[in-house]
Amino acid sequence: MIFRTRESWGTMAIPKEGEFVTIQSYKHDGHLHRTWRDTMVLKTSEYSLIGVNDHTLVTESDGRRWVTREPAIVYFHKKYWFNIIAMIREKGVSYYCNLASPYLLDDEALKYIDYDLDIKVFPDGEKRLLDVDEYEFHSKIMDYPEDIDFILKENVKTLVDWINNEKGPFSEAYVDIWYKRYQELSKK
Repeated sequence: MIFRTRESWGTMAIPKEGEFVTIQSYKHDGHLHRTWRDTMVLKTSEYSLIGVNDHTLVTESDGRRWVTREPAIVYFHKKYWFNIIAMIREKGVSYYCNLASPYLLDDEALKYIDYDLDIKVFPDGEKRLLDVDEYEFHSKIMDYPEDIDFILKENVKTLVDWINNEKGPFSEAYVDIWYKRYQELSKK
């Protein structure tokens, strides 16, 4: 797996609103984990990308394929060690938060390393930390460095603070604004 350096970002075309990107998640050892095809870009800034998946084709590392069931607003950041998926469902918004490296963008895809730990937030506000056993297992077999472990645990704290205080993607207004923008762009 080759990630581009910060210096090479300037030579790439940053995706514009309404364009589509592929998202690729990798594991710490460099193996491709999962790919989402055709994520619509809603906004890019110096540090973040907001997009939407709606009935998006997902391919697993073992070749298995499936399609997302509902619209989901995705949030990626170049400084935070997590990404956030706000799934818009009939019973309310559910969130799936991946503890992961900050994203990089190259000519091929938006890329990040998935570090197993996840936080799921249900429409009623219940939070669950998921995949702790998977994280412990992979940290041993892939030899996660101590500094990565520390960074991830600190970012769990940041993420929980955002959830508890309805910051950023966890605010109702955020989901409404970006879902409305997606609907407008889809009509063009």
